[in-house]
Amino acid sequence: MGIDLSLRAENDKTMSKKKNSTSPFVYSTDPGFRVDEDKEMVDTLAPDLQVLRISLETKHRAGKTVTLITGFVGTTEDMETLGKKLKNHCGTGGSAKDGEIILQGDHREKVRSWLLKNQYKIK
Repeated sequence: MGIDLSLRAENDKTMSKKKNSTSPFVYSTDPGFRVDEDKEMVDTLAPDLQVLRISLETKHRAGKTVTLITGFVGTTEDMETLGKKLKNHCGTGGSAKDGEIILQGDHREKVRSWLLKNQYKIK
């Protein structure tokens, strides 16, 4: 009365229905429904056409001050590249996600001067 482990391993593979989908849809009753996996590619605007906003925020960050740069229009890779350049210039940590660049600390003047030097417009 032994269990065939090779058969059990195959069943485990077929029972796994986990998909790597970022779609918010779980189920649809429409038989012709298709999730659009093709997202439109956004071209990155030239620096002189970008209008960025610099702000200081402390909310929901345990009292820590961060500098936010928002309004970037372009691909995520280009935004991460800009974030990396700004972090290196300010000598601080941070991240670039959800359409905004976050720098740890109050670096508004350094960021402003760097962006103006590199032909970005600031509001």
